[in-house]
Amino acid sequence: MNNEPPVAPPKSVKRSRVVKPKAPALKAKAKPVVKGKGTREASASTVKRRMRLIEGKRAAILDAALEIFSRFGLHGTSLDQVASMADVSKTNLLYYFASKEELYTSVLRQLLDVWLKPLRGFSAEQDPVEAISEYIRVKLELSRDHPAESRLFCLEIIQGAPLMLAELEQPLRDIVEAKVSVIQGWIEAGKLAPVEPHHLIFSLWATTQHYADFASQINAVTGKTLDDPVFFAQTLENLRALILNGICPR
Repeated sequence: MNNEPPVAPPKSVKRSRVVKPKAPALKAKAKPVVKGKGTREASASTVKRRMRLIEGKRAAILDAALEIFSRFGLHGTSLDQVASMADVSKTNLLYYFASKEELYTSVLRQLLDVWLKPLRGFSAEQDPVEAISEYIRVKLELSRDHPAESRLFCLEIIQGAPLMLAELEQPLRDIVEAKVSVIQGWIEAGKLAPVEPHHLIFSLWATTQHYADFASQINAVTGKTLDDPVFFAQTLENLRALILNGICPR
């Protein structure tokens, strides 16, 4: 009898599964996207529409700011007031103008451009009497049609132009000096009486802008404003007579 312990049967050996490497997937070639004319035109149209909306909103903010700044000044105006009148949120307003001071100076620069445009038109080739006569008319029309701008500029100047001094010292001075040279040329050519050109320009500004800056006083005295066509024509005729009779060659 065999007394040796029985031998355990051998364990089954698991075969390792050989995983074949997958062949790399072939990337499909992207088909070029061909934009049709319709897509390009729609995109351009969208951009133009967006730009119009942006410009329209910016203009609405500037108009509202002009109205409120001209009534209450810089320090008496809040951005909430401007936003409310422009029908935009304060956050939206600050997207266009980062601060109240930036908005204020933007309004002033805009009106300064409007005011200086007629003066820029002076040239040595013009007849001086005709040029100055036309300038008086245009300036008086600006006082009639844009009284708020005139009053706002007046407020800024009275306060010493703290936010506009750089604009006045550089661009304004350059334009005025250029036109002083034109006027001096007219005088030397015998086309105008010998007057100091700076004082002539100041007189033109003062007499025309008075009807905007002091409209309430004029209305209190005469019961009329430049909105009255008859009063406007009378004012224009008299200003031309006062100024032109003083500068016509003698």
